[in-house]
Amino acid sequence: MPHLMNTYGRLPIAFTHGEGCRLFDEQGNAYLDGLSGIAVNTLGHNHPQLVAALSKQVGRLIHTSNLYRIREAEEASDRLASIANMDEVFFCNSGCEANEAAIKLARLYGHQQGVDQPAIIVMEQAFHGRTLATLSATGNRKAQAGFEPLVSGFIRVPFDDLPAIEQVALNNPNVVAVLFEPVQGEGGIHIAHLDFMRSLRALCTEKNWLFMVDEVQCGLGRTGKWFAHQHADILPDVMTLAKGLGSGVPIGACLAAGAARGIFKPGNHGSTFGGNPLACTAALTTLKVIETDDLMTRAVDLGALICEGLRHALAGVQGLVDVRNSGLLIGIELDRPCGDLVKRALAKGLLVNVTAEKVVRLLPPLVMSDAEGSELVAILAPLIQQFLKE
Repeated sequence: MPHLMNTYGRLPIAFTHGEGCRLFDEQGNAYLDGLSGIAVNTLGHNHPQLVAALSKQVGRLIHTSNLYRIREAEEASDRLASIANMDEVFFCNSGCEANEAAIKLARLYGHQQGVDQPAIIVMEQAFHGRTLATLSATGNRKAQAGFEPLVSGFIRVPFDDLPAIEQVALNNPNVVAVLFEPVQGEGGIHIAHLDFMRSLRALCTEKNWLFMVDEVQCGLGRTGKWFAHQHADILPDVMTLAKGLGSGVPIGACLAAGAARGIFKPGNHGSTFGGNPLACTAALTTLKVIETDDLMTRAVDLGALICEGLRHALAGVQGLVDVRNSGLLIGIELDRPCGDLVKRALAKGLLVNVTAEKVVRLLPPLVMSDAEGSELVAILAPLIQQFLKE
C-alpha cells in the first residue's frame, strides 16, 4: 500500500494521460471529463499552448522566491488587475491560501479602523478551505467536526439573505467585512441573486465594510464572465481566485481594490512559492486562451446545452429536485443522497462528483465541444433515471 495519509476516499483508478476532455487510465480505457479536476483544468488536458509555454518556462526558470522581482508575476498581476478592474494582487498556491490572505487583510483593516475584535460575516453552506481560519469561515459542520476550537471572529448568516445581514449590522459594531461566494460550488451550486449582490455591495459601502468575494471555483470564465460577480456589474474590495487560474498548475490569488488597497505592507503576509515563474506562466497562458478562444461564450452555450439536455431527458422523473447552472457550474439536485452515482458514472466512462450529498456536480473543461456535452448527457441522464427508480 502507498504511504499516503488516508485523507481522501479515492476511487480505485489512476490516470496516465489526458487529451482534450478525455482522460485515460492504466488499462487504456477512456473517460469523458465532466469534472476538470474540480474546476481546475480550464483548458482540458494536454492543451498545446499550455504545454509549450510551461515547457519553455521549465527550461528557463521555475523558482527564485519573492526576495527578488519576478517578471512573470508582475505581468500576471497586471493582467488580472486589468480584467478585474482592481488594484493589487497577492499570489499564493491555492484557494484556501487566497482566502486566508483575505481574512488576514480584513482583520488588519479592522484594526486600522480601531476595531479591536474584528468580525467577518460569512454564509451558511459556504466553503472557503480547510486551514483553521478558512475552515472556521466554512459553513459545513461535517468538515469542521473534530478540529475545534475553531477560529473566532466569524458571524454566519443564511446565503442570499440581505435582511439577515442587515440585522447583524444593527447589533454588531465589530463587523469589518463580508465574505461570500457568488456561486456556492461545494455547497451544491447555489447561485446568489444579482439584486442581493448589488444590495450587499451598497450595504458594505454604507457601513465601511470590505466586500469580499470568493471566486475560487466560480471565477475565470466559468460562468460566462471573467468573474461571477461581474454579472451584477459591481466591484469588490477583495476577490480570491485559484483552481482554474493555472489550468492544473497550483496558483491562487488575492486581489484588492478600493478600501482594501494598500492594507498589506512588507512583512504582513507572504508565500515562499507564491507567484513563481512557472505558476504565473500557467496563469498568463490560461487567461490568454480563455480570451482568444472566447471560452466564456463557450461556457454559456455549453452550459445551456447540457442543462437543456438533462431537463428534457429527466422531465417528469420522480426524485429530481432541480437542474441549475451558471455557465459551466452545473448542479443536478435529487431528493436523496446520491454518492453512488459517482461510481456508476465512472463505470460508464464519465467523471462527475456529488457535493452536499444530494447534488450531482458537473464542472467540465471550458474547451468541451457540443458533441462531448451531448455525450455527457447521454451517459448521465439514464444513470440518474435508473438510480431514482431504485
